[in-house]
Amino acid sequence: MNTILIKQVSLNGKNVDILIKDNIFKLISSKIDIKTERIIDGRNLAIIPPFYNMHSHAAMTQLRGFADDMPLFKWLNDYIWIEESKMNEEDIYIGTILAIKEMIHSGTAFFLDMYWFDRQIIRAVENMKIRANVGITFIESRGEKEIVEKIDFINNFKHTSSLINISVAPHAIYTCSKDLFIELHKVAKQNNLKFQTHLAETIQEVEDCKKAHNNLSPVEYLDSIGVLDNNTILAHCVHISEKDAEILSERGCFLIHNPCSNMKLSSGCFNTPLVKKYNLNVALGTDGASSNNNLSMIEEMKFAALLAKHHFKDPALLSAEEVFLWATKNGAKAVGINAGEIKEGMLADCLLIDLNNPLMQPNHNFISNMVYSADGSVIKTLICNGEILLNK
Repeated sequence: MNTILIKQVSLNGKNVDILIKDNIFKLISSKIDIKTERIIDGRNLAIIPPFYNMHSHAAMTQLRGFADDMPLFKWLNDYIWIEESKMNEEDIYIGTILAIKEMIHSGTAFFLDMYWFDRQIIRAVENMKIRANVGITFIESRGEKEIVEKIDFINNFKHTSSLINISVAPHAIYTCSKDLFIELHKVAKQNNLKFQTHLAETIQEVEDCKKAHNNLSPVEYLDSIGVLDNNTILAHCVHISEKDAEILSERGCFLIHNPCSNMKLSSGCFNTPLVKKYNLNVALGTDGASSNNNLSMIEEMKFAALLAKHHFKDPALLSAEEVFLWATKNGAKAVGINAGEIKEGMLADCLLIDLNNPLMQPNHNFISNMVYSADGSVIKTLICNGEILLNK
């Protein structure tokens, strides 16, 4: 039985002892006196939830810096897809391992992925003991044989670890047909799996969709074919209208904001005022290291807050507390993990933050420091599922 006792760590500004037993927070109290396998001195440390990276293409660490400074479709068509066609299974495994190492060092305990050679991604996750949901990704032009094989894999998937699940991931409305989207949504529903896709990332995508589908926006189009519900996770959603927001609110979809990637590719600005008006479900993701170019959720929080303030000329539009929830609790909620908060009975995922780090001083507002000041150097320890993955 694995037990960890963290002594006198700051939780929401109050010093407490926290007992982790197996993989859950068993007890949180002012004082706990029991013998455990591991005792961590929590003095001058704060405990917070780790980050849940809700949109990534982990193996694209292999393409970091490969094709910069161009718009999305030129980037994809002229560079990325060509280079990806040369990558083999071992490339994907190595790229995913590199990504996981980077994520661990920047405080991420879970990532939602979408890429090729999914078995190699799963293999990497198993070896690194991080949480992940691996999207089984579909692009129609890759052929019927691959589609059939991937659906068969989904239908026969056997869980080898409680840390790993899969999702059904049609790449986008411009790479998958109506019939394929409907079929894949059915597969997701039958297997009780999350359904994820890219959506409304660029103006071109919106315009092309309207031309092809009787003036329907991407959100309206997917809603018209019945694939939007509270199991659906939508990456980007940069270009949404008032009507789109109403639909997304009614359906209970989760929107994943990727500010760094959207800015780098000049895809547009996430409509934070509209998102808040309709109280839409939002979490954060980094996207791949080729369009970001790192996987730091700390940076993602800061860019999300600053972009909203700058673009909409309102310094109070998106607070540090709100964006911190997007990066932590909301990500866990989106994929149904009993985590994202430091509470008794919840899964033992957490970060220990060094309060003596210069970036965390003075400590007028701890969450403000985490969002606007911190970088990976403030992270001392990452615990995922009750196991220490990082301890500096």
